[in-house]
Amino acid sequence: MPQISVRGLEMPESPIRKLAPLATAAKNRGIKVYHLNIGQPDLPTPKVAIDAIRNIDREILEYSPSQGYLGYRKKLVNYYKKYNINVSPDDIIITCGGSEAVLFAFMSCLNPGDEIIVPEPAYANYMAFAISAGAKIRTIATTIDEGFSLPKVEKFEELINDRTRAILICNPNNPTGYLYTRREMNQIRDLVKKYDLYLFSDEVYREYIYTGSPYISACHLEGIEQNVVLIDSVSKRYSECGIRIGALITKNLDVRQAVMKFCQARLSPPLIGQIAAEASLDVPEEYSRSVYDEYVERRKCLIDGLNRIPGVYSPIPMGAFYTVAKLPVDDSEKFCRWCLETFNYEGETVMMAPASGFYTTPGAGYNQVRIAYVLKKEDLIRALFILRKALETYPGRVDEE
Repeated sequence: MPQISVRGLEMPESPIRKLAPLATAAKNRGIKVYHLNIGQPDLPTPKVAIDAIRNIDREILEYSPSQGYLGYRKKLVNYYKKYNINVSPDDIIITCGGSEAVLFAFMSCLNPGDEIIVPEPAYANYMAFAISAGAKIRTIATTIDEGFSLPKVEKFEELINDRTRAILICNPNNPTGYLYTRREMNQIRDLVKKYDLYLFSDEVYREYIYTGSPYISACHLEGIEQNVVLIDSVSKRYSECGIRIGALITKNLDVRQAVMKFCQARLSPPLIGQIAAEASLDVPEEYSRSVYDEYVERRKCLIDGLNRIPGVYSPIPMGAFYTVAKLPVDDSEKFCRWCLETFNYEGETVMMAPASGFYTTPGAGYNQVRIAYVLKKEDLIRALFILRKALETYPGRVDEE
């Protein structure tokens, strides 16, 4: 029988989705599962987007332009202007979700064997996209005890060699919820400038910043305008994960021309998705404010609740809607599996993402989980209670002395 490719063998499973069959089996046994494992918001998609889909008046659902509809890109210019990101429609390429934007950025900017420096823990699919591009991710460790803040410049420079091509950040961060400070962003800017690197900046959670601190985009960093590739998506902003609309934004003409070749090869981004995403730009301000306020309340509910459970610790996330929490367990993946396969309390259990899947360093995150606070507060409170019960009975519990 023919062999699977090396790329296929090296491709990691998603730590977010690989336990899904266990959750399905639990539900088939009649167990209610509280999904804390995936960043799928439960808040309603804007009515203007739903109405735009319902009211489509077309006789043909045609290919869209490979770079996305000009009308949508023009409206996005005004959206970004609200965040002091000054771009033109030509700087924006519409993609099939933020995922395709990351993949096309890698394929256009990196050669096989090139290296990308990424602070870890990091969104697990970055590794998958790097493998697809033949590139290598080299991680720089951040720690839960230091709130996942960036290490000193020297730690970055220890990793930089003649194969280093880029730095990748997610700001606010998935999975930690960390928000990079102005000092940290300037530190990254200086490294990018000194070594002439690309800066891939995933900023899909910019709406969700809870500190009162200013949002520092990679596009705000002076002197590296030609090095920056911004990744964006409407998935979390408008609860539109399923329409698969993202964007790749850069002022670097050569990068855009290369990206467009990949865009043409995949033909076009989703037509119906662009219709919904463009309509969403007209969402009333009260929608955005209510969503933001809801996440503020959920964050407080979750973090306060986690830190009241004996042996559990979570830093306070400053953005996005995730946190990484440390649990008193021998192995978080074993614990997450046990919660789905063996444990239930009054017919209910919880599903979380083992944080080890967000690290590449062997052994890192072994007792951590990523939790998404995308459930209403009543469900979060119940899920926290069930998590407490699970930790009380888990046979692999490990308490610190």
